[in-house]
Amino acid sequence: MYAVIETGGKQYKVQEGDVIDIELLGLDAGQDVEFDKVLAVSNGELSVGAPYVDGAKVTGVLEENFRGKKLIAFKMKRRQGYRRKVGHRQNLSKVRITGISA
Repeated sequence: MYAVIETGGKQYKVQEGDVIDIELLGLDAGQDVEFDKVLAVSNGELSVGAPYVDGAKVTGVLEENFRGKKLIAFKMKRRQGYRRKVGHRQNLSKVRITGISA
């Protein structure tokens, strides 16, 4: 059984026992998380929502909040002396999926 959920403006395909890194939820480690924006659920038969599946929920446990790896955005124009370098680290949450109900 798997489900497709939406959180933080992104979509994730999840199964029970999966550990996913998503955008920061603002909760403490060990708290339960419930995703109600379920786009699709499959348990042998695929049911797709319009846009969300009615009555479907995905539950999980927040394991930790952490910072992702540093990403570098570098701009340069040749022969102009123009260079810009900006780094970014995203705050993320690690969630273990514990159940899918449709």
